[in-house]
Amino acid sequence: MSRLDSFIRRLKAQKVLIEHAASLIGDVPGPILELGLGVARTYDHLRALLPDREIFAFDNVIVAPIDLLPDAHHLIMGEIRETLAFCGPRVGARAALMHNDIGSGDEIHNAATRAWLAPLVPPRMAPGGIVITSFTMELAGYEKLTVPPEVPANRYHLYRAPRG
Repeated sequence: MSRLDSFIRRLKAQKVLIEHAASLIGDVPGPILELGLGVARTYDHLRALLPDREIFAFDNVIVAPIDLLPDAHHLIMGEIRETLAFCGPRVGARAALMHNDIGSGDEIHNAATRAWLAPLVPPRMAPGGIVITSFTMELAGYEKLTVPPEVPANRYHLYRAPRG
């Protein structure tokens, strides 16, 4: 598969998953956490799908077009392993949805990211909240959900936080 085909397949999978996750959080209160703003494609899609939700975007460098940047309150700059751990007072509530877009095609990088990210997820998530991630994570008590059939196996993973 060409790199272009792989990129297109990844974007289609993200779109399907984000839309699917949005349908699962209707009764779950809380904001959305976008880990890895990047060029803001998924952030912009989340904004269009869920206009009544606060969305907090995390990144350590700005590369998104200025018109797609969140306002200063909703853009959390710095190393995500540090800012996610201490964002509670700023975010103000546990998240209904977390979209982890900081994975890579490098399994060593993903393993290192998984090691520091997985312990930070549960304190940030609302009961019943949904986590979208490009790599598997050990999240105690979380239910691993089946991804929609349009999403290639093992490309992305969905988890639901315990409800109680």
